[in-house]
Amino acid sequence: MSYVDDVLARVQEKNASEPEFLQAAEEVLESLRPVIEANEEKYRREALLERLCEPDRQFKFRVPWVDDKGQVQVNTGYRVQFNNSIGPYKGGIRLHPSVNIGIIKFLGFEQIFKNSLTGLPIGGGKGGSDFDPKGKSDREVMAFCQSFMTELCKYIGADVDVPAGDIGTGAREIGYMFGQFKRIRGSYEGVLTGKGLSYGGSLARTEATGYGLVYITEELLKDHGTDLKGKTVVVSGAGNVAIYAIQKAQQLGAKVVTCSDSTGWIYDPEGIDVDLLKEVKEVKRARLTEYKAKRPSAEYHEGRGVWQIKCDVALPCATQNELLLDDAKQLVANGVTAVCEGANMPTTLDATKYLQDNGVLFICGKASNAGGVATSALEMSQNSERLSWTFEEVDAKLQGIMKNIYHNISEAAKRYGMEGNYVAGANIAGFEKVADAMLAQGIC
Repeated sequence: MSYVDDVLARVQEKNASEPEFLQAAEEVLESLRPVIEANEEKYRREALLERLCEPDRQFKFRVPWVDDKGQVQVNTGYRVQFNNSIGPYKGGIRLHPSVNIGIIKFLGFEQIFKNSLTGLPIGGGKGGSDFDPKGKSDREVMAFCQSFMTELCKYIGADVDVPAGDIGTGAREIGYMFGQFKRIRGSYEGVLTGKGLSYGGSLARTEATGYGLVYITEELLKDHGTDLKGKTVVVSGAGNVAIYAIQKAQQLGAKVVTCSDSTGWIYDPEGIDVDLLKEVKEVKRARLTEYKAKRPSAEYHEGRGVWQIKCDVALPCATQNELLLDDAKQLVANGVTAVCEGANMPTTLDATKYLQDNGVLFICGKASNAGGVATSALEMSQNSERLSWTFEEVDAKLQGIMKNIYHNISEAAKRYGMEGNYVAGANIAGFEKVADAMLAQGIC
């Protein structure tokens, strides 16, 4: 049995109840086959893949808090510190009812390679809770965040593990968590990113993941003789990533005609009104029915369905496994030319393969949504230097990072005879740096 097959079998047996983690591990290890086979004896002797697929440590803890009725509620908190061979653990905190240890492990595993691709010194980690901030008052959210950080603060620090935002964790939640960390530890340090501008946050951090997604998409299209100008784009999601991907794509001359949330989706043939979308989602925290109510040109549909709309470029920006095989078939039938992931692993393995087999340019999330964590690392740098860069400075660095990621993953795929396979290129380029560091640091 080959080394890759041997490790995959062990990972599947050991993590049988964690389908998302198994999906992520299979996708990465399968695409690394040519790299592993070229170094099989050495990597097997060093148990490199076993060490890569096993977190350094993982924490699970109780999070009790009191709601506005005086009732005590109890949630579960998680933090997985996966790999710090190239820098402190770095990865967001996801607050969503679906969160479990398997999802946090898959996200932390993906983060290893994503963070490596940025070229910045940050390792892979992830955290979260099954707490749902939707429908909660500010006081209830604060109560949860303070309780969550009371436990988490034991394990994090500016040079140890630096969490950030993710689904359900925005500026409000990060603020409450930072305040509690500072209160308990008595230390003012860059221990969280995505902070407010008044207390160590970075300009352009809010926009970074969405902007970065569009920058790498534009670089991909330019490398293939075209660009976003005049293209029709469909986007899923209506959170931070989706909003700013829509904004930047339209600034570059594209027309974005869809967005979605957990209950339904919008089709707006005149192009999504970004200001209205921000008002609905960032100010009112309302459903997309509010967008339809104020936008006569828009159609609102219950459920899911953005991928049925004819487009040139698709940007899945909502959550994992949202773009299924039937969706991929619909996109191909409608003539899509490029799919770039704004969320973490939003495309299923069979859908990814179908898109690639049918000539669609496809970039996976660990490359195309790396702009957020890259800018988080830039925020860490500013905190360490006690400096604050301008929006233009941060945005220019972000553009440079995303362009470099594209060319690095493209070159990595070419080196191993897989030109145009940007999934393999991303995994290989991310893996090589981490593997070199792990081997240089001995058995640890």
